[in-house]
Amino acid sequence: MPALEHFNADCDAATLDAALKENGACIIDAALKDGGLAQLKSEIMPYVMATGMGQDEFTGRQTSRTGALVARSAACRDLVMDARLIGACDAFLKPFCDVYQLHLTQLIRIMPGQGAQPLHRDRLAWGGYLPAELEPQLNTIWAVTDFTQENGATRVVPGSNHWDPERTAEPHEIAYAEMSAGSVLVYSGSVIHSGGENRSSADRMGLNITYCLGWLRQEENQYLSCPPEVAKDFAPELRALLGYSMGSYALGYFTPPLPPGEGPEITPPDWLFGESAKGWGDDLYEQVSERAAQGAL
Repeated sequence: MPALEHFNADCDAATLDAALKENGACIIDAALKDGGLAQLKSEIMPYVMATGMGQDEFTGRQTSRTGALVARSAACRDLVMDARLIGACDAFLKPFCDVYQLHLTQLIRIMPGQGAQPLHRDRLAWGGYLPAELEPQLNTIWAVTDFTQENGATRVVPGSNHWDPERTAEPHEIAYAEMSAGSVLVYSGSVIHSGGENRSSADRMGLNITYCLGWLRQEENQYLSCPPEVAKDFAPELRALLGYSMGSYALGYFTPPLPPGEGPEITPPDWLFGESAKGWGDDLYEQVSERAAQGAL
């Protein structure tokens, strides 16, 4: 049985980037600081316990999936902005985009009796339309409980990120993301993986936080999960990652629905929060403004 690479909590972005490009996945052990796991659980468990089960075999009839976690949990917001993962996104995603964005936040609770999820690639959220050489996303699953082969640890096929789309995995090619609570599995959108079978008597819980290229549609609609009245209290960098920023020189602007002459026509999303060119979008904002002045937009 193959195994996933494990790294210490102080690993750097270059190490993660290399592992993702080579094998499609790796694990950072003990990535969550002391007290962070307890805070996360205290903030999200009321929502988790109120979430119903999946309605099909893929989502899992003994599995719950709780979203909108940026709006609901300060600890989740900290994990979204984890410096190691932001650095890995810079290295892994920036070759394909000007700006990347938050794609999904979801607490996945696999309950006893849940069978293994079908093996799949997350990049298929966009169908089969993206070129194989393009990596659309970087994904993480933070272990909220210990992950073991018995309780449904994520199944991963190392190296399958290089396979032809038609190739399927054999049982001997599947590894298990076994890790202690507070560790994090980092994996690409192209690697074959799935939730495992829970043969234990306890829940397996993992926090799925994923990032994608800024010019792609997000799986979780962050503008509805975190509308402006909620996002206004977040740091500008987090708001930008949610999508309240320009995705390129002309992606994401809007025209405020104001009376004639009372608002700008070409407006970056951070204008909603009293900002004009702050955060991650400074250069892009200047490009939009310049092109607007030239009549190019």
